Amino acid sequence: MSVAQQQQQQQPRPCCLSHALSVAASKAPSKIAVVHASGGAVVSGELRRRIAADPVSSAAVDRFCDERARSLSPPLYPGDRCFTYSDVSLAVDCLSSRLCNILNGGDDPDLIKPSGKSYHSGDEAAYTFKPGTAQLMESGDAYVPKVIAIYTPPSVEYIVSVLSVLRCGEAFLSIDPMWPKERMLSIVSRSNVELIIASKSSFGKSHGRQTDWIVESGSCPVVLFSMEENTTKISRYENILCPCAREKRRLFCYLMYTSGSTGKPKGVCGTEEGLLNRFSWMQRLYPLHGKELLLFKTSISFVDHLQEFLVSILCACTLVVPPLDKLKHDALVVANFLEAYHISRLTAVPSLMKAIVPAMLSRQNTRVPHSLELLVLSGEEFSVSLWKELARLLPKTTILNLYGSTEVAGDCTYFDCKRLPMMLEAEKLSNVPIGLPISNCEVVLVGEDDELNHGEIYVGGVCILSGYMSEPSADSLDYVELPHNSSHYRSDEEHQRQLFIRTGDFARQLASGDYVFLGRKDHIVKINGQRIALGEIESMLRQHESVLDAAVVCRIGPEELGQLEAFLLLNEKKRPSEVSRSIRHWMVEKLPYAMVPHHFIFLESFPRTSSGKVDYEFLSASVLMHSKDNIDTDGSSNVLEVIKKAFCDALMIEEVSDDDNFFSLGGNSIAAAHVSHNLGISMKSLYDFPTPSKLQIVLLEKQGLGSMDINVSDALGMNSEASERKSSHVDKVNSFQLDGLGRERRSTRTISRDSKNDELTSKRLKFSSEVYLTSEGLWKSVSLLGPCSLSRCNRVMYEDKNSVKDVDQQSLQLDFSRDLKGMMHELWKVPMESCVDASPLLVVHDQEICVFIGSHSQRFVCVDAKSGHVLWEIKLDGRIECSAAVTSDFSQVVVGCYDGKIYFIDFSNGKICWTFQTGGEVKSQPVADWRRQLIWCGSHDHNLYALDYKNHQCLFNISCGGSIFGSPVIDEVRDTLYVGSTSGRVTALCIKAVPFYVLWLCEFEAPVFGSLCVCSPSALVICCLVDGSVVALDTTGSIIWKRRTGGPIFAGASITSVLPTQVLICSRSGSILSLEPENGEIYWEYDAGYPITASAYLDEHLRLSADRLVCICTCLGSVLVLRIEEDVARERNQQKEDRCMVQEFARLELEGDVFSSPVMIGGVIFVGCRDDNLHCIAVGSQSSVIE
Repeated sequence: MSVAQQQQQQQPRPCCLSHALSVAASKAPSKIAVVHASGGAVVSGELRRRIAADPVSSAAVDRFCDERARSLSPPLYPGDRCFTYSDVSLAVDCLSSRLCNILNGGDDPDLIKPSGKSYHSGDEAAYTFKPGTAQLMESGDAYVPKVIAIYTPPSVEYIVSVLSVLRCGEAFLSIDPMWPKERMLSIVSRSNVELIIASKSSFGKSHGRQTDWIVESGSCPVVLFSMEENTTKISRYENILCPCAREKRRLFCYLMYTSGSTGKPKGVCGTEEGLLNRFSWMQRLYPLHGKELLLFKTSISFVDHLQEFLVSILCACTLVVPPLDKLKHDALVVANFLEAYHISRLTAVPSLMKAIVPAMLSRQNTRVPHSLELLVLSGEEFSVSLWKELARLLPKTTILNLYGSTEVAGDCTYFDCKRLPMMLEAEKLSNVPIGLPISNCEVVLVGEDDELNHGEIYVGGVCILSGYMSEPSADSLDYVELPHNSSHYRSDEEHQRQLFIRTGDFARQLASGDYVFLGRKDHIVKINGQRIALGEIESMLRQHESVLDAAVVCRIGPEELGQLEAFLLLNEKKRPSEVSRSIRHWMVEKLPYAMVPHHFIFLESFPRTSSGKVDYEFLSASVLMHSKDNIDTDGSSNVLEVIKKAFCDALMIEEVSDDDNFFSLGGNSIAAAHVSHNLGISMKSLYDFPTPSKLQIVLLEKQGLGSMDINVSDALGMNSEASERKSSHVDKVNSFQLDGLGRERRSTRTISRDSKNDELTSKRLKFSSEVYLTSEGLWKSVSLLGPCSLSRCNRVMYEDKNSVKDVDQQSLQLDFSRDLKGMMHELWKVPMESCVDASPLLVVHDQEICVFIGSHSQRFVCVDAKSGHVLWEIKLDGRIECSAAVTSDFSQVVVGCYDGKIYFIDFSNGKICWTFQTGGEVKSQPVADWRRQLIWCGSHDHNLYALDYKNHQCLFNISCGGSIFGSPVIDEVRDTLYVGSTSGRVTALCIKAVPFYVLWLCEFEAPVFGSLCVCSPSALVICCLVDGSVVALDTTGSIIWKRRTGGPIFAGASITSVLPTQVLICSRSGSILSLEPENGEIYWEYDAGYPITASAYLDEHLRLSADRLVCICTCLGSVLVLRIEEDVARERNQQKEDRCMVQEFARLELEGDVFSSPVMIGGVIFVGCRDDNLHCIAVGSQSSVIE
C-alpha cells in the first residue's frame, strides 16, 4: 500500500449520510441544491438545431445561452425549477417522518392501500437476506432493515426519497421506470417490499405509467410524494434519530438488482459504509468546493447514479437534473446540457463519450473544455484511442477510469489518465488501465497457478456488499474467503476473517502496480455499461412455450458495440417462421431492451465440446453465417428497404445502411415524427430500435400480431402511382401500414364502398343536368350566423357568446332520397407554391366569409370563400403546417410555424401585430379563450403557452411532458383546459383565475397526436392515441371507457352540437368510426379504402331529409362525403337492420396527397392538398332530386 493511500485511510469519514446532509444544508440553506432542467432541455434542443444548421464559435454559443438564461450563476433558463438546500432538508425531515409513521402502522393522507391482490409470476419465491458471514447475524448489534421501493425518475423527489429512507434506518430499492412492468412487479414481490414511494411530479416521466397499476397488480401499499406537500405534517411525529445514533446498525442501506449468472436477477445488499468510503475517497483526492455544477444523468438502475447525486448534495454543490424523457430519446443531448449549464463534473460510460465526441468536435472552441474539470469514466473498457480523442478535445480536464461493480459500492480501483502518456512509453496498451485500489479497498489477483501478475480480480474491504437478497436455497458463491494457497493469503487472524468478492473479471498487474482489465471469466458481458448475465436471457428464453433450449452469445459488431445473438432449439412441432416474432415480442415484455437479443438463430442441435457442454466459442465464431440464413424471412428484406427509404426521406440523405443509427445520422424528434408517420409506428419504437435492421424485426414481429397488408411497391412509389391507384377504385385497401394493428372483429356493421346500397345507387345515376348546393342562399344563411369561426374537428367559436344562433335552425333543409348519390365539382383553387398540410380556418365576419391557410412555402393567405380571390398574403419565417385561429374579438389571426414563432396578424390587412418565440416548432392549432382574452398554443418544446395578445406577453406556460401537435380544448362550463402530448400525457388545468394550476395528469403508453374534444353535457374528454385507442376521461382524469380501433390515429375526434350523440374517429387503417360518447359503443364503421390521418368534418349547415353529410379526406387524395343517419341511436334501438346507417354519397380524387383536415359548410368543402393548392369543392346532385 502506498504512503498516499495510508494517509487517505487515516482521514476520518462522515459518521452517516444523514449527518453529512445536515452539515451541507446548514452551511448554505438558501443555495440552489437541485435544478429540474426543463428549460435547459428546450434551450439545448434549440442550440443543437442551430449548430446543425450552421456551426458556430464558442463566443456565439455563450451569447446564445446567456441571452436565454434568466440567471448566469448558476445558469438557469425559463422553465427550470430550483430547490434550495433548505427545501431538500425540510422535505427529507417531512418524508422520513411520514415513512416512520406508516411503517409503524399509522395512516397518511397520500397512502394508497392495496386491494389485496398480489403478483406472482408462477415460479418465483420470496427472497431473503443472505449475509456474507454468519457472524453478521449472530453478533446481536445489527438488524435487517425493511425494504422501501422508490418508483420515480431521476428528480429532486427521487433524491429526497433516498435520503429519507436512509434517515429512517431502512434500505431503499430503486425501481427504474424504464423496466418492463413485469420485471418491476417481480422484483417488488420477491424483495418483500414494505412500501413503495411514488412521485406526484410529472418531471422526467416519459412512459406514461401511473402508480395505480402497481397498486392494482401487487399487495404493497404506495405513498405519494411531491415537493409541494404540506411540511407542517412533521409536527405530528417524533424526531427521528440518525442511523449513526442508534444502538444497532443496519446490515445494508440499499438493495440493487443486477443480472445474475443463475438466470435470475441477483439482489445486492450494499452498505452505507461502502457509499461513505467511496464518497470520502473521491472528496480527498478530487475535492468539490461547493461552487461546482454536476449533472445527474445516469440511470437509477446503475449503482453509479448514487455517487452522481450524493457527492453533489453532500458537498453543497448544485445538481442539474435533465428530464429523463429527453435523455432516453436522445443521449447525445448530454453535450448540450454540458454547454448550457457549465457542468464541472461528469460521470459517463465510454460508449456515451464515444458517441458525443463527433458532436463536440464539430463545435469549434466549445465552452465545455473550459467548464468541465473532471470526467469520470466507468462501466466499460476504455480504449486508448478514445482517450486520445478526449485528451485532445478536453486538454484541461482530469480524466479518470474507474473499475468496480454493484457488489463493491460502484468502484474499487481508479486510474488518473494524467499518468497515461508516460506509461505508454513503457507499455503497449490498447485499453486504459483500471489502476490502483481506492482507500480501504483491497484488490488481489488469484490465478490458477497462483500467478502474481495474472488472475481473477478479488475485492475486499469496506466497499464490498454485506450479502445478497436471494432465494433461501441459493448459494452466494461470489462471496468467499481468500484461498489458502494464494500468495496473498496471510496467516494473521484478522486477514483470515476478511471476505472477498469474486468479480469474475480477469486482469494483469503492470510493474507500476496498476491493473489492466483482460475480460470476463464467466457468462457475463457488459453492453453500454450494463452488466448482462447471458444465463438470465437463456433462462427466460427457455420459459417460452416454443423453445426447447437456448444459448446466447455476445459478439462485437460495428463500432465495437456488443450484440446479443440467441441460438434456439424449438419444439418438434414448431417452425422458425411461425414463432420468431412471437418470441421477440415475448422477450420485450419480460426483460429490459438491453437484454433482448438482436438476432434469433434457429438450429437443430447445439455444437458440443469434448466434455459435452455447449460450445459457445464455436457459436460465436459462426454467428454471422447463421444470422444471414435465419433473420431475413417472410419478405423482410422488402420491409427493410421501406424503412431505409423512410430514413432517407426524413434525414434528406442519399443512402442508409442496415445498421446506421437514425439519431447518429442527425435525426431528431421532428424527423422521428416523420418516420413514425410514414411507417405507421410509434415514435417510441424508433427510439428503442433506431437502426433499420432492428426496426425491421420489430415491424415484422408486430405484423404477426394481426392482419396486415404490406404493399411494398406502393410504399416505395406512393406519389408516382397514386393517381393510377385512385382512378382504378380497386376494392382492396392499398394502404401501407407497418404498425401491425389488425382490425378487430366487431358485432357492429362495417359498410364498404361496394355495399349493396351503392350498387343500387350506381344504376340510377343516369341524369344529364347537374345542380350544386352553392347558391347565394347558402352564403346568406351562413352570414346570418354572425361573427364566428369554423375549423377542423368541427370547432366553432362565436364572437357573442350570449347570442349564439341555433345552428340546426340555420341548416339548409333538403328532401333527398337515400337511393341516389351525389357528386362533387371544384369551384376554385388557390396556388400555395408548396404542400398544404395545414387545415383551413373559415371566418364569418362583417357579412364576409374568409378562408385563412398557410403552406410549406411559408406563405399565409386570406382568401374570399365565395370567389377564391386572395385578399391579402404574408410570408412568414418558417413553413406552416398547423391551422390558424382567430382571437375572440376577431381582430387578429393567430398561426404558428416551424421557426417556433406564433404570429398575431391583423385580420383586415395581414400586418404582423406581435410574435412570440417558443423553443420548438409550432404544429399545434392555437385556441382562443374568449373569457380570459388569451390564446393557448402548444409547441414542440413540450410547453403549452397562454398568450395575452392585447398586452403582448406570455401569461403562463407549463411543460406537458412531450411535443404538442394537437390543439388544447377548453371546457367553458368548468373553466378547465385539457391538452395532450406525444409522451402520452393528458394535462388538465384549472384556468378559472390566475394563477392557473394543474388539476390532474393522465399518462398513457402511446403518444397523443390529435386534438382533444369535450362532449356536452357529460364533460367527457375524448382522447385519440397513436396506438389506435380512443379513451374517454371524466373531469377527475379517470378512464370511463376505452375503445381500440383498427389502426393508428393521428387526428382528433369530431363532435358537433347538431349531432352530439356521435363521436367521429378517423384511423390510418382507412376506417371511419362513429362512437357513442357516453360508453364508447360503435354505432357504425366505414372503410374509406385508403389511410386517413386527418379529422372528419360534419356539415352542420345542411340536412338531407333526416341525414347529415360528413367529409373525410384520405392520405392518397380522395375526398369522400358520407351520408349518415342523424339519429342512429333510435334506429339501432328499433333494430332496423335493413337500413344502412352510413353510405358513401360522393367522392372526388385530387392530384396530390391530403393530410389537411377539411372544413365543410352548406355542401362546400375547403381543404389543402399536396398538389400545392387550397381547394374549394361543391357537393352536388342531379337536378331531378332537388325541387
